[in-house]
Amino acid sequence: MLTKISWLEIVLLREYNFFMKEVLYHGSDKIIEEPKFGFGRINNDYGCGFYCTGDFDLAGEWAVSLDRDGYVNEYSLNMEDLSVLDLNGPEYCILDWLVILLENRRFDVQSDFGSEAQRYLKNNFSVDYRSFDIIRGYRADDSYFSFAQDFLNNTISLTTLEKALKLGGLGEQTVLVSNRAFGQIDFVRHYKAQTAGYYPAKENRDNRARDEYRRLRNEPWRKGELYLMQIIDRELKRDDLFV
Repeated sequence: MLTKISWLEIVLLREYNFFMKEVLYHGSDKIIEEPKFGFGRINNDYGCGFYCTGDFDLAGEWAVSLDRDGYVNEYSLNMEDLSVLDLNGPEYCILDWLVILLENRRFDVQSDFGSEAQRYLKNNFSVDYRSFDIIRGYRADDSYFSFAQDFLNNTISLTTLEKALKLGGLGEQTVLVSNRAFGQIDFVRHYKAQTAGYYPAKENRDNRARDEYRRLRNEPWRKGELYLMQIIDRELKRDDLFV
């Protein structure tokens, strides 16, 4: 026997379903109607996964290359019961993000200190990121990656790194990493991304970040700023950085 529900219950149900859905975009040289779990490069920022963004234009920039158009694929992701690791959340610090990069990307370590720094960070700032369905965080494209590498080589302070990762509007990414997450994403439509428009925008965004970073590095040294060597020497942990 069917039970009647009121118009208010219908409205609340629709609103619940609406707020549990998230619109995401994936830039690619292909139309991808069915993202598949377990496919993709294992040496991406957070390992193997489906890398998306909530920013349409950013996805357009990721979709194109100098001599090739691409596609912006639009999806609807049902967030119900999905666990989310937000690396920009208040319970995490930028070193948690850096350690995940260290596990998946190759850094240019220029000294014995760099090798010791990697060991210390992995031992003290590791996050069990593989246990989550979704990961959100900065995207380590060429600019962001070079900022992180400078910090790892003790060239810039922790404060400068945190500022640098907000430069240029280079954006954040949302990554599906579990089989359950892939089961809750639906293809909506695709859009053509023209390299004539998006590639210059991509270059301008990256150049702006690099220019701002150069100005940031030229700022005078400030007493009290932490460099990686000091973090290791003082044996600082995550809780110490939140004090």
